[in-house]
Amino acid sequence: MSEVFVSVPQDLARILRVSEKDLPKVVRLYLAIELYREGKISLGKAAEIARVTKWEMMEILASKGIPLQYDEEDLKEDVETLERLL
Repeated sequence: MSEVFVSVPQDLARILRVSEKDLPKVVRLYLAIELYREGKISLGKAAEIARVTKWEMMEILASKGIPLQYDEEDLKEDVETLERLL
């Protein structure tokens, strides 16, 4: 995935109560959470943006009270995956 760099106010680290070193990771996580919550990206894409596993992303979303967006297409993909594995 290619990257784009964005400038943010220096005091954002203070506002978020993180070190400047951890700021990029926290900003990526906040962005991934919000885009997922708005239904603009999938769970997999959110995890990719946040640079965590899907399982970690599910735990993060649950801790924030954000329900998983799981539709009929997701179920179909999961069933197909299970059938291939079994």
